[in-house]
Amino acid sequence: MRRKTIGDQELALLQYIGENEPASVGEVAAGFGEARGLARSTVLTMMERLRGKGYLQRAQHQGVYRYRSTAQQQEVVSRAVGSFVEKTLQGSISPFVAWMSEKAEVSDNELAELEALVSRLQSQRRED
Repeated sequence: MRRKTIGDQELALLQYIGENEPASVGEVAAGFGEARGLARSTVLTMMERLRGKGYLQRAQHQGVYRYRSTAQQQEVVSRAVGSFVEKTLQGSISPFVAWMSEKAEVSDNELAELEALVSRLQSQRRED
């Protein structure tokens, strides 16, 4: 079954819940929503949409629904990136690479990750 795509705000919410699960709507509204100017009802709506899309599950505990993610965060982020590359960049990573080369704040860790990725891609290419 292919999951429905999610937007940036939903992705941020899902990541927040993944880092703080299980979490109630009130906890998420206070920790995630308030900083973004989102009302509790908006947070609830977003959480229920994510549940409807299969990204969250809930269980009642002492009269309060507590939510947790159903997918590994890496899987969700990977899908979001793939969707962005396909839809926004028409399948080409060149615009992303150009943006990265112009970004002044690439950390040592990010640079090491990029170098490792390039090395892995080169190895895979040699194997083919």
